Amino acid sequence: MINVAVDTNILVYAEDLTAGEKRRAALAMFDRLPHETTLIPVYVLGELYRVLVRKARQPVAKARAAVFAWGDSFPLIELSSSVMLVAIDIAREHQLEIWDAVVLASAADAGCRLLLSEDFQEGFTWSGVTVTNPFSPNRHLLLDALLKEP
Repeated sequence: MINVAVDTNILVYAEDLTAGEKRRAALAMFDRLPHETTLIPVYVLGELYRVLVRKARQPVAKARAAVFAWGDSFPLIELSSSVMLVAIDIAREHQLEIWDAVVLASAADAGCRLLLSEDFQEGFTWSGVTVTNPFSPNRHLLLDALLKEP
């Protein structure tokens, strides 16, 4: 099985009623990805909560419910001190924002092959994890294989 990690922006699209086609695409993707190997970094859940409350202005209870639902639906990648230290090095070496580096380091620590995100350069690879935008018209071949109809 191939592990795939999901970044915050993908979850935000799935939660945003105004996201239109991206919301539909995100929800369809989550329906087809294998739930046991689609992983969500714990940090991503915290960031999702922040975005839903501050930017989307959702009530706290609704944002909390959304975060719990995602956390109950997919395996989580815990954030450890060693992952944080690795993330600091990634941020320095690749000029990434620290929180993007935390998501990437978490994905690598969990043995993920893909990180689904719009926040990185398409195809950026670190420690075996390749970042891909699932909304790109030219989707990564591995993601296409995972989303293929049974």
